Amino acid sequence: MNEPDELPPEASETTATSPATAAPAAEGRMAAAPSAGAPDLRPRPLIERIGMALIAVAAGAMFVLVSVAAFIGGEPFLGVMGAAGALMVLWVGGITLIRG
Repeated sequence: MNEPDELPPEASETTATSPATAAPAAEGRMAAAPSAGAPDLRPRPLIERIGMALIAVAAGAMFVLVSVAAFIGGEPFLGVMGAAGALMVLWVGGITLIRG
């Protein structure tokens, strides 16, 4: 009978290398094994990046409105949280536009 820590013989023969155990690449990223289902790593088209950045601007504007309304209404904690949300959304939108 197999010990609990041992894999059955058929499982050990078909175990694939996971990304966590793959050797690191030269740039410090994990080296991925080529496969048919590998994700496409090309940058997004410019029009798509602009569209996503505009969505981030709209969401950021809503967070700013929440923040201003909260400060006017005497809720400083909610105001700070709204401002932090606006900052994060606008930051990610900018990164999306710049890096793709």
